[in-house]
This record gives sequence, C-alpha cells and structure tokens, in this order.
Amino acid sequence: MKRLTPERKLEWSWILYDVGNSAFTLLISAIMPIYFNSYLAANAGIDKTIAGSYWGFATAITTLCVAVLSPIFGTMSDFRGYKRPIFMLFAILGVIGCAALGIPMPWLVFLVVFILTKIFYSGSLVFYDAMLVDVTRSERTDIVSSKGYAFGYIGSCIPFIASILLVNFSPLDTPVAMALATIVNAVWWIGFTIPIMKNYRQIHFVPRTQHAVRDNFRRLFSVFTKKSDVPNKKGIILFLVAFFLYIDGVYTVIDMATTFGTALKFDETQLVLALLLTQVIAFPAAIIMGKLAKKVRIDVLILISIIVYTGIAVFAVFMYDEWQFWLLACVVGLFQGGVQALSRSYFAKIIPADQSGCLFGILDIFGKGASFLGTMLSSIIMNTTGSANLAAIPIACLLAAGIVVFLFAAKVNHPFLMKKAQEEEREEALPAAPPAEQPQ
Repeated sequence: MKRLTPERKLEWSWILYDVGNSAFTLLISAIMPIYFNSYLAANAGIDKTIAGSYWGFATAITTLCVAVLSPIFGTMSDFRGYKRPIFMLFAILGVIGCAALGIPMPWLVFLVVFILTKIFYSGSLVFYDAMLVDVTRSERTDIVSSKGYAFGYIGSCIPFIASILLVNFSPLDTPVAMALATIVNAVWWIGFTIPIMKNYRQIHFVPRTQHAVRDNFRRLFSVFTKKSDVPNKKGIILFLVAFFLYIDGVYTVIDMATTFGTALKFDETQLVLALLLTQVIAFPAAIIMGKLAKKVRIDVLILISIIVYTGIAVFAVFMYDEWQFWLLACVVGLFQGGVQALSRSYFAKIIPADQSGCLFGILDIFGKGASFLGTMLSSIIMNTTGSANLAAIPIACLLAAGIVVFLFAAKVNHPFLMKKAQEEEREEALPAAPPAEQPQ
C-alpha cells in the first residue's frame, strides 16, 4: 500500500473532520425533526405543522447566533496559534451537546439544547473552512474541498444507518433508542476529529499584538472600509451578496426537508430513506464536481448548481406525492455537495490567506443570514397558511436573485483569479527558499 506523503496526510486529516461532523448534520436534519414532531411535541399535544414551525424558529435562532459570533471568533483565529485551540473548543462542546440531546427532557428544553449544540457545531465549521488555505495548495483546493463534502456524505451514512436501526427497528423505547443514537453519533464525530487536532498547523496568520481583543474588533470592522488593505474587495463583496442569496436554498433544504415532508403527511420512514439516498448520490457527485473544476471554470459550475436549485424550489411548490420527494432527493444529491464545496474553495481563492478566519467568519454571516431568512420565512408561511408547499416560494425568489448577483461577481473575480494563478506559477518557478520554523 502506497504511503501518504505529509502533504496528503494533512489533507486527509482535514477531510476526515467532514466525515465526523456530517454524522451530526444528518442526525439533526433527518431524525431529530421527526423525533421532535412525533414524540416530544406530540406528547405535549402540539400539532405536527405547528411543531414544524417551532423547529424552524429554533433553526433560525441558531443561525442568527452563529452569524453574530462567527466573525468575532473567526477574526481572532487569524492570530498566530489561535485557530486550532478555538476550533477544538467548539468541536468538543458540539460533541458533548450531541450526546446530551439523547437525554429525556421537555420539548422546550430540548430546543434550547439543540440551539446551543448547533451553535458549537456551526462555529467549528467556520474555523474548519478557514483551515483549507493551510492544509493544501491553491490549485488543489477544489478537489480537497469536494472530497471533504463527498466523504462526509458517504461516511455519515454509517452512524445514520445505525441510528435508523435503533430508532425505527429496535425493540427499545423511543427515548432509550434516541439516547443510544446520539451517543453513537457523538463518538463518531470525536473519533474523526482527532486527526485534524493532531496534525493541523497554522501556516497563514496575522501577528499577535499586545491588545489582541481590541485589534481583533478593529480588524473585523475595517475589512470593508475605504482604508482596508484587502485585495479584490469588490469581487469579495459581490460574491458575499450572491452567496447570501443562493446558499439560502441549500441550507433551508437541508434544515427543513423532513419538516416539509412531515407537514405533507409523508411516511416518516420514507423520508429518512430518501435523505439517505441523497447522501449516497452526493458522494460521487461531489468528487466529480471537484474534478470537473480542473476542466470547467469553477464559477460556471456554481452557476449551474444555483440554477438547478432554483428549479428544485419551484418544483417543491407543487410537491404532493412521496415519489416527488424521492425525485427531489436524487436531484439534491447531485448538486448539494458540489455547490457547497466549490463555493468554499472559490471563496478561499479570492481572499488573502492570512485573513481566512476573519473572512470565512464574515462569509458565515452571509450564509447563516440567508439560512435565518429562509427558515424564518418558510416557518412563518407554514405557520400562517398551514401549507408546506407555499413555504418554498421565498426560497425560489432568493435563488433567482442569487443567479443575477453571482453573474456580476464572476465577471469581477475572473480577471483576479487569472492574475493570481499567473503569480503562483512564477513563484513555483523560483528556487525553493530554506524551510522556516512551522508555526503552531
């Protein structure tokens, strides 16, 4: 068996965290909403549609909290030696929260624990995404980012299947089965977190100062001012606005899929199995997207994905049968990983590497802001009209607007990326410099 080089070993350490945390993603998107709607809320006498709106509100609150906290901690993580310990803190607290969700508790307390856990989980992903510039070279960011999502999708199927067997097919009572399922997912998550905790080293950083906290906020709030020294500022801003608009559809579909299906009275086992199919399809699809990025402009691939997602949202307005949910699950699987992975690697290319924590934190504001808006609008419409179908209309509108803005962003960023690639080629042609001490 061929031994991995240190560079590939570091890349795989980073990829494996996606395998670990994706188990929690699937748990809270496919099983937790059903458990909340059908058990906790049902025992409290709450209608399924109303319970679905409560779940949407909790998800919206989570994204708002993360949007506020991410840029603050992300900017701080750019200081030398900060990124890994802050990442570890959020990841470990997320794992503990995942296990705690299996403890029997009232529905309102459950939602509070869910919100806190998802805040830690989402926060860890901000630092994880920002690590991409440190774990691989610029020309490999597309394929490495895509492999992260791809192996995350397929790897998460293992604890997910175990959870399904425990919750749906074991003789255990529902609370006991859920407790075991959350423990399985928590152990899986922490197990695949250890490699990145052990092997990651921060290469790009901002020097520490005596007034780190003050300078942290100053640097955060000055990123987009006239005095800012961030290159390609216009292209970054346009992409952030486009990302805010189109990623809404991606995140809302992920967060609300089973909630929509449950509100439409679809069979709960069918919903879970359809989402499992999405994971399986997303594995090869994400890798193919990453490889296509070597031959096709990455902005073209992202644009195609946004257009398809717009079609998904429109189709959801007219979805009434279970076979339609299965069809949507297949189409989502083809493009879900690609649009997320390529958006991450595209952003990593258009920003300065030494400010990745700050700018990925700002990216999370736009991403979580979109998710907050999407889930909130969907929940309000579902709660007031009692229709899950109508809740897809605002998602379609935001995606359509995202297409327009992304076209402008791609037009500005393409010349910058071409110039950056030429500079990197010239640098690689120069004699190698003596190795420097590796920062922690």
